[in-house]
Parts: sequence; structure tokens; C-alpha cells
Amino acid sequence: MSNTFGKQEKLKSRKLIGKLFDEGRSIKKFPIRLVYLKTEHTSDFKVQAGFSVPKRNFKKAVHRNRIKRLLKEAYRLTKKEVYDELNQSYILMFTFIGKKEPSYKEVEQKIREILALFIKEVKDSSQ
Repeated sequence: MSNTFGKQEKLKSRKLIGKLFDEGRSIKKFPIRLVYLKTEHTSDFKVQAGFSVPKRNFKKAVHRNRIKRLLKEAYRLTKKEVYDELNQSYILMFTFIGKKEPSYKEVEQKIREILALFIKEVKDSSQ
């Protein structure tokens, strides 16, 4: 598996995003919240992921976009662990809920922790 984050892996469908927030389950590891839902989607990949940073906390688009880039990069480098553990398809939404801009190191560590919690919950629910 390559370490890319291509078009097929991005969660863009408004219907799926709406369904995710209506029916999905949530995991928090401050300053990141993960909402996930087991569902079928049109992608060839097991997981489709989206990233958001609220305008309420970061008024300038430059800051929101930088945080989203950090989240995407951290996910891109750690997603292999998730793909190795899953056998069904999921949609994920990472939301940054902190109030100050993080460093890449912080984001990477929290993404790893939250994905470990996600894998643990998925395995517990499937048994």
C-alpha cells in the first residue's frame, strides 16, 4: 500500500457526510475528534476520510487550511495501520477542536492515539 491520500480516499459526498454526523459514533482525544461510521461507499478503498477545522475557532482561512494540511499528512502516514486491521468499509471525519494552532508533532501523536482507539472500538464491536 502506498502512502498517498488520493481523490478516491477523500470523503466528499454530502449525503455520506450528513449520514456520518446523524448516525456516526465519536471518539475524542483532545484536540482532535473522530466521527466514524461503518457504511458502504463508492470508493475502492476501505476508508474514506474528511478533515475539518471550525471557523469559530480559527477565523482566518490560512490557519484553518494549515491545520487541515497537518491533519491530512499525519493521517496519510499512519493510515497503513488502520487498513491492516479493518475488513469492512468506514467513513471518518477528523475535526480539530482545539483553540490554538498545534505543531505537527502534536497532531501526529494525537492522530496515532485516536486511530488506535478507533481500531480498538471497531474490534470490540465486531466481536
